[in-house]
Amino acid sequence: MAIIAGIDEAGLGPILGPLVVSASVFRVPDKAADKCFWSMLAGAVVRKGFRKSPALPVADSKAMHVRSAGLVHIERGVLGMLAQIGPPPGSLRELLRRLAPSAADQMQGYRWYADADPPLPRQAGADDLALRARGAAEAMTRHGITIEAVRAEPVFAGQFNRLIGTTRNKAVASFGITARLLAYVFKTYAGGAEPTCIVVDRQGGRIRYLRPLQRIFDGAEIKIIEESDRRSAYLLREGKGSAEIRFCTKAESDSLPVALASMVSKYLRELFMELLNRWWAERIADLKPTAGYYTDGKRFLNDIAKVISSEHIDRSLLVRCR
Repeated sequence: MAIIAGIDEAGLGPILGPLVVSASVFRVPDKAADKCFWSMLAGAVVRKGFRKSPALPVADSKAMHVRSAGLVHIERGVLGMLAQIGPPPGSLRELLRRLAPSAADQMQGYRWYADADPPLPRQAGADDLALRARGAAEAMTRHGITIEAVRAEPVFAGQFNRLIGTTRNKAVASFGITARLLAYVFKTYAGGAEPTCIVVDRQGGRIRYLRPLQRIFDGAEIKIIEESDRRSAYLLREGKGSAEIRFCTKAESDSLPVALASMVSKYLRELFMELLNRWWAERIADLKPTAGYYTDGKRFLNDIAKVISSEHIDRSLLVRCR
């Protein structure tokens, strides 16, 4: 058997709402390690969301989250895949207990998140989810594929601003979160005889990752396999553990584990944005919701400026500095 893991983020660009970085970990037969998961699971897991299709949609979250469909396709994919490793979560906090245990405590520091626990699913039907999850389970069993873990790291605005204050660089701050998930996957799954490959969706123009990996895995042996415009790959050995770590452009389109990580990150971010928009809408009539990106985020901040002042809101907990 082999371990194939994927890591991706959502929300690096906006000025409102959290950045979320997630990882998904799969175990597959050795002979299937380099095969396309979508091809193996064809008919049960698909790259596009179709309302009438019984398949489970798993793909790049940017392709799944379209205005006309809302969150339904992402929700189907995330909750349907999580059903492979346990009962579907019934609320946001139950979801966080499984994916990001420390996030629930951090939420208490933000008025728009504190004590909120919306039920799940938000848009997908429970029976529909169960049908799709069952089809995916049958296909995965036929091919000997299992999901071992899904983890997430939500970074709320206050923490994000503190990271920027320390690093002075948004890309460095983001990579620091990715580093924690890389270390988690390696230390948890790369210690045995199973070949392990961790694929990370590459953000920005960085090509060389040797030094950042050396900082994460201090004392480990790291060999460069390839450094190119499309892919940077490294062989990491530490103690009895070893893994190939790949940073690839458009990885969410080529790797189902990365695509699932992308969807988990987007799903959590959208749930938190729903809470943020709802809290402010309760205080300002006819307030137009925001996705938190720069231009509309500035409009939103202008619309809520008086309430920020009257409620004595700490802007560093609401607005990202970069």
